[in-house]
Amino acid sequence: MLSGVYRFPAMESVVFGKPFAEAMAQEVDRVEARAVFILASGTLARETNTVDRLRQMLGNRLAGVCAKIGAHTPRTDVVAAANAAREAGTDLIVTLGGGSVTDAAKMVGLCLGNGVTDPSQLDSYRAQIAAGGTTRRPEVKAPGIRSIAIPTTLSAGEYTASAGCTDTARHVKESFSHPMMMPRTVILDPDVSVHTPEWLFLSTGIRAVDHAVEDICSINGQPIAEGASFHALRLLGSGLRAVKADPTNLEARLDCQIGAWMSMVGSQTGVSKEQATGSAMCWAAPPMSRTATPPA
Repeated sequence: MLSGVYRFPAMESVVFGKPFAEAMAQEVDRVEARAVFILASGTLARETNTVDRLRQMLGNRLAGVCAKIGAHTPRTDVVAAANAAREAGTDLIVTLGGGSVTDAAKMVGLCLGNGVTDPSQLDSYRAQIAAGGTTRRPEVKAPGIRSIAIPTTLSAGEYTASAGCTDTARHVKESFSHPMMMPRTVILDPDVSVHTPEWLFLSTGIRAVDHAVEDICSINGQPIAEGASFHALRLLGSGLRAVKADPTNLEARLDCQIGAWMSMVGSQTGVSKEQATGSAMCWAAPPMSRTATPPA
């Protein structure tokens, strides 16, 4: 008999299909934020008006802007942003960009909640891999502040409670985690993704396909994750092709964004990414119960 436990993630809401500035105004009012710190993609800040639109919407609730987060979220950039956010009295972080910026917001929250003011202090909070391959995660206090994510790619890191952050001294990307590092809200606006290079949008979409397939093939799948993953593949399968054919197709872009979101339902609820080798779990099937008999 199928058995398991479904655990709800710490995310409060996903807002989709609404202009990001309008959605942000409503969310800022809802959480009663008074000092909002923006972490944005440098390219978006330099070459588009998206960051300016956020500035105008926030008005005197804007605490600061950082558009200097490097690829793979370097420790030095994260701590510099955290120190600036701390000095500004920030009570909410908003991200506008891809995975590096999203991870940076999670790390800024960790730094603020754990008194980190220097990159070397992050050594105390990184996951450590033992010789046998097991992972040990040290005790981490809850983030000092939460975030709202406005993603521009389909990498879908905004739906997890972990972050990758690069130690540039040792040239290694490390993992950090706390349940409350997950953004409290994600805003999906297909219009803002138009600025993302085609290769990046499409390739991160294939990564979302990978997330969904991993959940379907997992040895400890969840019914809700399986259903979401099958629908994610439908949305991504048609949406990615449509965006490739017409980059201005906002409906298709939103389908891709929703597909990326649904591909992460399993990751949010503890579905393992380990696959059953040679087992009946890894076969192409319609969205049916896991007890269905696989084809011969």
